[in-house]
Amino acid sequence: MKTRILSLIAGTLLSSGAAHAASLEVKVTNLTQGIYFTPILISAHTKDAMLFNVGDTASDELEAMAEGGSLDGLNTILTGINANTALNPAGGLLAPVTSTTTNLETTDGNDKLSIVAMMLPTNDGFIGLNSWQIPTEAGTYHVYLNAYDAGTEANDELVVDGSGAPDVPGIPASPGVAPGTNGSGVTADEANDMIHIHRGNLGDDNATGGSSDLHNTVHRWLNPVAKVTITVK
Repeated sequence: MKTRILSLIAGTLLSSGAAHAASLEVKVTNLTQGIYFTPILISAHTKDAMLFNVGDTASDELEAMAEGGSLDGLNTILTGINANTALNPAGGLLAPVTSTTTNLETTDGNDKLSIVAMMLPTNDGFIGLNSWQIPTEAGTYHVYLNAYDAGTEANDELVVDGSGAPDVPGIPASPGVAPGTNGSGVTADEANDMIHIHRGNLGDDNATGGSSDLHNTVHRWLNPVAKVTITVK
């Protein structure tokens, strides 16, 4: 059974030990060579809420984000718990070696910061910051993000434009350098179906065949894949 995306304890949204409200500037930089980030979700929430847990099964809402870039399910839940959320600050895809910046006003108790976005082209890869403690002291802080695998889809590395639906195999889009064609598929199943560090795209050098539709000179990466700069005012 899938775990719920955000575990809440009734009555703790405004706990007595919660941090004060804060004004934040959050900058996200894509550190990769050829990977794009889908619309980014940045949210300040309580300590009792988490977007994901490494080693756990992905929720339906996280799966929808990791496989198709949809933020609807996550945003609905965050809105329901009075989280402070910024959606899609880049106004679309965040290209390699580019940045996007947004301001976020947090309310009392929302002292944890989380960030997610799907990585394209991947089957179910995403960038993730999970419940990072927002400092109470003014200043500028830097956090580096790893790439995670949602564990919900085999990394076949086959581009099927327009798929993107949960439980439908294939990469929904490959922005930037055009993908290859007629790949046979890197794999049809995965041993690890929990959220874990992504092994990275493998790719190959065959543009009209091979195992992968991705290019081994463009679509591979090493962690970290993103840099977040948080300025507490």
